[in-house]
Amino acid sequence: MTETTLPTQIEVKGGKVHNLKNIDINIPLHKFIAISGLSGSGKSSLAMGILYEEGSRRYLEALSTYTRRRIKLGAQADVTSVKHIPSALALKQRPSIPSERATVGTMSEILNVIRLIFSRLGEPVCPNGHCLKPSLEIAKVMSKSGDEMGQLTCPTCGTKFYAYGAEDFAFNSDGACLRCHGTGKVRELDESKLIGDENLSLAAGAVASWHLPGRNFMPSVAEQAGVRIHIPYKDLTPKEKDFVLNGPQKKFKMDFRSGTGRVFHDFNALYENAHEAVLASAKSSKSERAQKRISEFFHYSTCPVCHGTRLKPELLKQLAGGLNIAQVSDLTLGELIKWKQDVLATLPSDMKKMATSLFKEFDDNLRPLLELGLDYLTLSRNGNTLSTGELQRIQLARTLRTQTTGVLYILDEPSIGLHPDNITGLLNVFKELVAQGNSLVVVDHNVDIIKQADWIVEIGPGSGENGGKILTAGTPSQIADNPQSKIGPYLNGTAVLKDRPLATEPMGQEISFEVKDYYNLKDVDGEIPINRLTAVTGFSGAGKTSLILDSLIPAIHAQANGVKLPYQVTKLSSPLKEVVSVDAAPIGKTNRSTIATYTSIMDNLRKLFAAQSLAKEKHYTPSYFSYNNKQGACPTCGGAGVVTLDIQFLPDMQQTCPTCGGSRYNEEVQKVKWDGYSIVDLLKLDVRAAMSVFKEVPRIARELQLLDEVGLGYLHLGESTPSLSGGEAQRLKLVKHLNHNQSETLFVFDEPTIGLHPLDVKTLLAVMQQLLDRGATIITITHDLNLIINADYMLDMGPRGGSNGGKIVAQGNPLALIQKPESLTSKYLAEYWSRFN
Repeated sequence: MTETTLPTQIEVKGGKVHNLKNIDINIPLHKFIAISGLSGSGKSSLAMGILYEEGSRRYLEALSTYTRRRIKLGAQADVTSVKHIPSALALKQRPSIPSERATVGTMSEILNVIRLIFSRLGEPVCPNGHCLKPSLEIAKVMSKSGDEMGQLTCPTCGTKFYAYGAEDFAFNSDGACLRCHGTGKVRELDESKLIGDENLSLAAGAVASWHLPGRNFMPSVAEQAGVRIHIPYKDLTPKEKDFVLNGPQKKFKMDFRSGTGRVFHDFNALYENAHEAVLASAKSSKSERAQKRISEFFHYSTCPVCHGTRLKPELLKQLAGGLNIAQVSDLTLGELIKWKQDVLATLPSDMKKMATSLFKEFDDNLRPLLELGLDYLTLSRNGNTLSTGELQRIQLARTLRTQTTGVLYILDEPSIGLHPDNITGLLNVFKELVAQGNSLVVVDHNVDIIKQADWIVEIGPGSGENGGKILTAGTPSQIADNPQSKIGPYLNGTAVLKDRPLATEPMGQEISFEVKDYYNLKDVDGEIPINRLTAVTGFSGAGKTSLILDSLIPAIHAQANGVKLPYQVTKLSSPLKEVVSVDAAPIGKTNRSTIATYTSIMDNLRKLFAAQSLAKEKHYTPSYFSYNNKQGACPTCGGAGVVTLDIQFLPDMQQTCPTCGGSRYNEEVQKVKWDGYSIVDLLKLDVRAAMSVFKEVPRIARELQLLDEVGLGYLHLGESTPSLSGGEAQRLKLVKHLNHNQSETLFVFDEPTIGLHPLDVKTLLAVMQQLLDRGATIITITHDLNLIINADYMLDMGPRGGSNGGKIVAQGNPLALIQKPESLTSKYLAEYWSRFN
């Protein structure tokens, strides 16, 4: 095949995944393609359900049977044909949360190179403390194998010793601190948690650790030992308190009444003091739920041996560029450039070639991370403390470094967590992926990203059943001029950005708080107006999460419960009593969790069907109308709706249950009808269709109306909640709060526009306005310029990230701030606003 006849596009015919309406679409190869559309329109169905599933499955099917058995293959997509599709890699919207052992250094693999640099270019120290300068001879010895590897002789004292190799500097291997095993933290019992309420008596439950399973009779044992158990704990004598906290573990003969009421006379009861009750439970409990409860009695503190470095202390004697490996790990990615120069300056000329080779790999790892705006992260930063956007960008940087060609990359919402200032770096990465000979498909709603695409595919026109069609396809300029396009007005500057009126009355009460010293926050005084929508903005790593999620929310909780404020919060003045944190985490873990079960709709449906004459005749209680109960579930699939087939040398295959056809219920239960519908028929309805069916059933009708008001009218009642996008999950969580007065409640939204088209943001703002009308106070942590424009108040953190952030750089009405933009965010906001005015 000559170059002129090579395929230039992926040809998709008959796409029917999820709500896609038998679509045909040609997608250019070796280009940057943006897929746009409303939430639930079918974007991910095309990108992930067809392009990724088919691209990855076909590649894996080319591998041996032995290999395929060890890799999870995706199911074949519901599509007539897909031609000319390259092997595919995907970066999903929600990367998995790394373990406590993962750091930015290990995840980016930069630490692997740094360990090699320390072992080859560092300055070993002999047992007598003499430092050996870097030399080619040392590097050669470190490259040997077996017993000869690393064996050096000190030129000063003649002592023979083994220098540290790259593996010795690994805290997840040989270099791990022996006290904390490479985690940098030790778990210690928190004495303040043992006594729950000293105003209670022992009999009334003063000792919190005696609430753990199997310890509820400890007050009776203490009474047998002579401790008064019917007076407040605070009034006990020091001797009695000491027995409660530290009394000896011994047996006391007593009468013991079991939970079933049975009395054991002269029972030998083993006493466990308040401390021992926790420690013994921690050793014996196996369940995750029990361990979670037990963990509340512990706190983690920095390891006293390694002081949080995770490494054996002796490893820190060896330097490279004047720093030990723990000091290098505490540098930000941006500061590593200078450290590289410092290392090179210490090396003799005959080591330059080796150093250049090592630092080339170092630079290849580091460069994409810096381009993606992660210069503020330190190598030692725990992976499980990173935001979704930061995790995605580390994944993306690792992908870019492999320098593949001929691959189809599919990215789902790569702009999550990105400040507008980072978008340019992200677009540079996109261009580099395409320049390497790859094809790139990006599902995103950021207008600046969509504008830079070579080709746009727009799916719609609406969501759910109202979506699933190819609305438009073409270049950005063609889409901008297309009157059918939903994203067009945002590309050509004709969209109306202001979607809610700002509050006209002057701001009254406010939350005021002060955070002293927490990560990069130093003496930060924050103010949040009551009954207003406040956008907390700023560069990635500026301190938004530390200020709101880690400090303000726990402080309000603590004040409401009458306990001590978090150590970093030195002042709090707030009239609010409750905080509702609305994140984008999936709802439920399996497809058994649905829209109907998450709301009260399912409970009301079950009661409705149990009240029908046939149900009464057959003695069906409400539990018969649950597919999670044996009485109602299909006997073949157990109520799952699907069965998994183990096909020996092929991947496991999931298929619709042949008995119930995916309905989940057994035949007998489906014979019970209400108003001509079985329960299966009703669960197949979408919210809007169900509204007319249940208009005479107030309890269900009200819930359906709320679902429609939050923009979820297109979802089916039986739709699986884990499959919802982040934005859909957030709105569903809000439904239960729209019926009540919320004047004492703070709602906190963390990146609420994940997965939301600009038109979906309008719907979200309408939901927020409903909460505000009920007296609520709202804080949203966001980078979305559409949302910020519509806020009453903006609190901007910065000026940049990490050590260059941690300050409030601007606060006030967003439209007032852009009149004279001084902070980074307000400058981008001003530029964005000017495009539409």
